[in-house]
Amino acid sequence: MLPDGVRAASVHVRDGVIARVDAWDAVPPGLVVEDAGERVISPGLVDTHVHVNEPGRTEWEGFWTATRAAAAGGVTTIVDMPLNASPPTTSLRAFEAKTAAAEGQLHVDVALTGGVVPDNAHELRALLEAGCVAFKCFLVDSGVSDFAHVGEAHLARAMPLLAAAGAPLLVHAELGGPIDAALRAQGNLSDAELRRYVHWLEARPREAENEAVDLVVRLARATGARAHVVHLSSADALLALRAARDAGVGVSAETCPHYLTFAAEDVPDGATEYKCAPPIRERHNRERLWQALREGLITQVVTDHSPAPASLKCADSGDFARAWGGIGSLELGLSATWTEARGRGFDLARLSALMSAEPARLVGLDARKGSIAPGRDADLVVWDPDAPRVVEPAALEQRHKLTPYARRTLTGVVHATYVRGRAVYAAGAHPGPPSGRLLRRGKA
Repeated sequence: MLPDGVRAASVHVRDGVIARVDAWDAVPPGLVVEDAGERVISPGLVDTHVHVNEPGRTEWEGFWTATRAAAAGGVTTIVDMPLNASPPTTSLRAFEAKTAAAEGQLHVDVALTGGVVPDNAHELRALLEAGCVAFKCFLVDSGVSDFAHVGEAHLARAMPLLAAAGAPLLVHAELGGPIDAALRAQGNLSDAELRRYVHWLEARPREAENEAVDLVVRLARATGARAHVVHLSSADALLALRAARDAGVGVSAETCPHYLTFAAEDVPDGATEYKCAPPIRERHNRERLWQALREGLITQVVTDHSPAPASLKCADSGDFARAWGGIGSLELGLSATWTEARGRGFDLARLSALMSAEPARLVGLDARKGSIAPGRDADLVVWDPDAPRVVEPAALEQRHKLTPYARRTLTGVVHATYVRGRAVYAAGAHPGPPSGRLLRRGKA
């Protein structure tokens, strides 16, 4: 899968970097050759939305298990969110704790984001200089007490600093006002009602996203900062995003495999493995997200990988209100997205743009990652886009196996993953010791 399309070719690697791409049979004698046969060689995926909760909450997910899951799913670079580690990555000291925790554990490359929280604007420059590739904030309660959400006044201080540095701000775009109103309208629900998915859906209304996106667009226009809406769920917000794009405002958006695969009408009551925020919405909303991907209005698909112990997911009670919101799918993102995309007329080139090239560009890694071209790191995934797989949770590499994809048949099987030309996953195993690196902003 090359920038100009799919064709037979040979990829020549020297010292972990792609030296050239040539004809399929342009292989001088004496070289070590790995033949992919009829399988597809795509650029390694770049997942810019992953929660590795180490240090502090490693029992949820840690670097060892997360990067093994990434390698098994064809993901060669992950960008770790500043929460739910403890301490969160909102200061230089916390950044250093995170990098120390990662040492010796990385099966793929990892970059870090810094957090924007109330009153840490004085930390942002140090985090930039330390190597954060982006920053992340919440406009609503994050669910963890050590990562507070911000308001317009906080962002008015932080965004000009990020604009001057050219660093993107990743925004969890929901506002609390519409959510509070929805909860008041629901009143006190019984235990049986708390198991019903429809009540979780009602508790996170589209208006919470729509109004938050409006705010993000307004602040990006006023400050000149580049803002990126993470895990877009409400298709109603596309109107504001389209107007911003047409006006040249620096705002982009992503969505996730679970919003493109599932529909609210099909979520079983009590099945808290489907809980995420914002929520999986209705079937017609899902199709509007797919149309936005066709149009290029949504620029990328990433997982928002965020597993948690079954006890936090309230797997026994099925209580959607109390359950932790997060879906673990780092290993499944490629096959889940491709399963749905191919049935809607998307080709491998578009898939590669959405899951490799565009995410790499967002965080400034596109000179090294996201495409098969000379000078790029030899980050490759060898996979069969026609082969089926049945998701067996026990076989997943993520720390906790609860997943809404359990026993679902997906299309697309990863056979091997290479980071800088070295196999980090092959034939169902992880050969050799961890060889991933911590990537820092502005450093080769």
